[in-house]
Amino acid sequence: QVQLVESGGGLVQAGGSLRLSCAASGRGFSRYGWFRQAPGKAREFVATAMWNGSGTGYADSVKGRFTISRDNAKNTVYLQMSSLKPEDTAVYYCAAGYCSGYGCVGSHQYNYWGQGTQVTVSS
Repeated sequence: QVQLVESGGGLVQAGGSLRLSCAASGRGFSRYGWFRQAPGKAREFVATAMWNGSGTGYADSVKGRFTISRDNAKNTVYLQMSSLKPEDTAVYYCAAGYCSGYGCVGSHQYNYWGQGTQVTVSS
């Protein structure tokens, strides 16, 4: 069983940066990703990658500002967020699963989820 625990959220001013972490207990999953959910909105895809480094993709709204990565030794995945905007305010969720190839942008394609961490960007 895979368990995911996010950390690193907080309050930041527009234009600032944050790095989210997601510590995974257990392995075997081949893909990980980040999603977010703002109040009153549906959960949306943010970024995804395969554990082997391939299959990386980003939502258009974060492309060029966010970077997804992982540390094999620590079994931890990251989301580096820069040039943050107020519209990036949301609860951010780490996810893991087995989706292969490209196009793994649907929440239904992931098997394991973290509890979420709040990111608030003030204007």
